[in-house]
Formats: sequence, structure tokens, C-alpha cells
Amino acid sequence: MKTEKNILIAFLLNLFFSLLELVGGVFTNSVAILSDAVHDFGDALSIGVSWILERKSKQQPDDRFTYGYGRYSVIGSVITTLVLVFGSGMVMIHAVERLFKPHAVHSGGMLVLAVIGLAVNLVAAFVTREGDSLNRKAVNLHMLEDVLGWAVVLVGAVIMHFTGWSIIDPLLSATLAVYILIHAVGHLKESLNLFLEGAPEGVSAAEVRQAALAVEGVEDVHHVHLWSMDGYRHFATMHLVAQGDAAIIKHEVREALEALHISHVTLELEHPAEDCHAASCNGGKRDKACHGHYHHHH
Repeated sequence: MKTEKNILIAFLLNLFFSLLELVGGVFTNSVAILSDAVHDFGDALSIGVSWILERKSKQQPDDRFTYGYGRYSVIGSVITTLVLVFGSGMVMIHAVERLFKPHAVHSGGMLVLAVIGLAVNLVAAFVTREGDSLNRKAVNLHMLEDVLGWAVVLVGAVIMHFTGWSIIDPLLSATLAVYILIHAVGHLKESLNLFLEGAPEGVSAAEVRQAALAVEGVEDVHHVHLWSMDGYRHFATMHLVAQGDAAIIKHEVREALEALHISHVTLELEHPAEDCHAASCNGGKRDKACHGHYHHHH
């Protein structure tokens, strides 16, 4: 609930502010402020989408989405990030044009806008700092970029005010765009890794295998698969070759994996004398081939 409400507050703040900026940018003739207006408007739109998708992602699993709706939140993060990438590109094109043809800029007006901008985005960054979804992280990243952006604009406006160097305006604008782009690309990689069913950040299949092997009674672990729903809820499936009380072994393996932040584990238990019929065993070096692998126990 909290994550949603925070995203909504950020959306309303941004929407109101981007309209104010649009007017201000035209009035001050500053490409840095105009480009920021476009960026903020894009932010507001994508945050709106994020908010809708964040709400959707809270739905309980059903027959259609048996894993639940967590990925909706990730889609929100992808859309938000793509908007940023596109926005940064536009800003850079604009800034380069201005570098070759500097315009006079109304630095006093820029100062006023920069102070308001800094305040609004500080509030938005503050309200989106809590919550636990990749989507909220994307929104918070936006807000922090905006805070930084306005701090830079403020410094630029002060320098321009005293020196009259209007070339500072497009320079600022281009610097901001590059900064946003670098962050956005990193974020996009993280989101796409989830969609491609990559192993979640900070957990490796080798680690999971070691944790399960450490449990008493477990002789081998293979067919380990790891993925994450939304960057926070991780899933694992694996085959365990084990002797002993199955209930105890399963309980202990689950506990061991919970320490690695894996909340949902599916375990297939096999007896040492049993053949594993899976086409590929990815348990590591020891499994030359699955079939006949345990015959020495007979």
C-alpha cells in the first residue's frame, strides 16, 4: 500500500511541476529548463503507468497468473526507464544545437525555478525512498536525478547570472542527459535480466547448490534452477539425491535457502539408487552424465 501511495504522490508532484516548468522554460528561454520539463513530463507519465502497474502487481495469484502479478511492477520499471532513455536522447540533440548557437538566457527566472524544482523533487525523492519493488526503485531514481538536475541548474543559473555565459545552459543540459542515460541503462539491464529468467542479483546457482549439499543426508544436488519474480521474491527448483527422513531434509534445505533470500523452493527428492531421467543435469562437474551416475550404490 505504502509503495503505491508514494508513487502516486510523486506522480502528482511531477505532473504539476512539469507544467510549471514548461511555462518557465519558455519565459526564461533556457534549454536546460525546457529539456527538464520534457524529462519531468515523461517522468510524470511513466510514474502514472508505474502506479497503475504497482497496484496490479499486488494482486494474488490466480489461475491465469499462477505466480501472481509481480512482473507487472517490473514492466512499470522498464517503461519508466525507456521513457528516460528517450528523453535523454532528445535533450542531448537539443543541447548540441544550442552549443553551436547560444541564446541569451534569463538567469534570474532560472534561479527561481531551480529553487522551486529542487524543493518539489526533494519531497518526491523523500516519499519514494521507502517500499520494496524494482518499480519503486525506478521512480525513486527519477526523483533523485531530478534533485541532482535542479542542483546543477541552480549552480549554472548563478554562474550565468554573474558572468553572462549563456553557453553554460546547453552544457549543463548535455551533462545531465548523459548522467541520466548511464543510470537508466543500468536499471534496464536489471529489469531485462528478470524477464529473461536470469539468476537474481546477488545469488548464484553454485551458492544454492552448496547450501543444499551442506544439509545432512544430501548426497548430491543437480538440476538447479533459479529465477526471480520482481527482484525481491526469488524462486528455486532442484533435484536432491538424499537418504534419510525426507521431511527433515526438505525442511532443512528450505531453511538453508531462506538465508539466501529464496522464498519459494520446489524440491525433487531422489534415492541414490534411482536414475534421474532429466535430459540435462546441471549440478556441476561431478555429474558426467545422469544415467548410471549412482550405480556404485547398488
